[in-house]
Amino acid sequence: MTAVIQAYRFALDPTPRQRRALASHTGAARYAYNWGLELVKTRVDQRRTDPTVIVPWGLPALRREWNRSKQHVAPWWAENSKEAYASGLDGLARALKNWADSRNGRRKGRPMGFPGFKKKGRARDACRFTTGQIKVLGDRKHIQLPRIGVLKTHESTRKLARRLEQGTARIMSATITRTADRWHVSFTVEVQRHFPTNNGSTTVVGVDVGIRHLAVLSTGAVIANPNAYQHSLRKLRRLNRELHRRTQGSKRRRQTRRRLARVHMRVANVRCDALHKLTTDLATNHGTVVVEHLNLAGMTRNRRLARALTDAGMSELRRQLVYKTTWYGRKLVVADPFYPSSKTCSACGWVRAKLSLAERTFHCEVCGLVLDRDLNAARNLAKLVHHVAWSGRETPNACRGDVRPGLTGQTPKKQEPCAAAAGKMGTAGP
Repeated sequence: MTAVIQAYRFALDPTPRQRRALASHTGAARYAYNWGLELVKTRVDQRRTDPTVIVPWGLPALRREWNRSKQHVAPWWAENSKEAYASGLDGLARALKNWADSRNGRRKGRPMGFPGFKKKGRARDACRFTTGQIKVLGDRKHIQLPRIGVLKTHESTRKLARRLEQGTARIMSATITRTADRWHVSFTVEVQRHFPTNNGSTTVVGVDVGIRHLAVLSTGAVIANPNAYQHSLRKLRRLNRELHRRTQGSKRRRQTRRRLARVHMRVANVRCDALHKLTTDLATNHGTVVVEHLNLAGMTRNRRLARALTDAGMSELRRQLVYKTTWYGRKLVVADPFYPSSKTCSACGWVRAKLSLAERTFHCEVCGLVLDRDLNAARNLAKLVHHVAWSGRETPNACRGDVRPGLTGQTPKKQEPCAAAAGKMGTAGP
């Protein structure tokens, strides 16, 4: 048994009084965040003329400053749990650390700007509880949170309740969030899971993700792309035009904003549902799953494809496969970004020099194979497993992280003995 951190998210059905209490706690977290940011900016300006001024940067320092000043700046602070204010200050401390790490080169990705103030109605409503009465009640229909009390859940909590009753899970924190007009609670749980080394299945499936289809498998199966955003685009445009016509601060503007938020929430839910169904099916029915390592950041720079690429959720598909293949004892192989899966003939191995996106059918000039472009790429990905196994165990290239043919893209940072590198090259999972 191995301890892993896992989240369980449930929709809530709060009463009107509880809705006000939830909104009050998220508002308190936002207030503490803005107060702390204003304090940091003031201290930074004072330090330019007086080097002895101390700037509260981390969470402990921010909490000390809050405890000294809360009676004056927020005399109503006792109406909410102390965790609400700690949650806002913790978010500020993380934002300041991320900005400092990005500025000093210790954080990967795009440069991050200095934290900004959160505005009501625009910032995400969220609050995290780490102490107090955080429970999942035995009837599997209610939960308990500090100061807010017992809330009814919109769905059954049996999946988490069973683990808590068996003693294989421990709740570490609970986070309440509001999406559109729906409240959710997410439990961060330490779960004792058994990771099987294998499941006895030897089947290999190559997965070629795309825009026309969510995925094309080497078995010939084609998974339809729900195109959640594209199908809701007409409704989104109409609601955005309607929102633009509404008067600022009016009741009808608030109603239109809620309707618009509901459409966006449904788009996200439809996309998430399709990805979870696909990844769970792949991780439970096959022994080895092979996917490509796509440069999505570069691909989305194409303004003609950016909307369709983000609507497909390709990076989320790979993220889910990483942990699901581990849970079910499967193996995940990730192909190198430069592996020519679409240009290679899956029958004879001949590689075309060029293949434009407009060509949807692959024609082999050597063996005469005529096959759908995506299916051909999926079959090449499935064959990549044999090259990885052969290269990692029988050739010295695996020690240098240069596996050929079939670049795996999982290059070790340091040189390792071949025996150690054989199990790491191009795989994720057990």
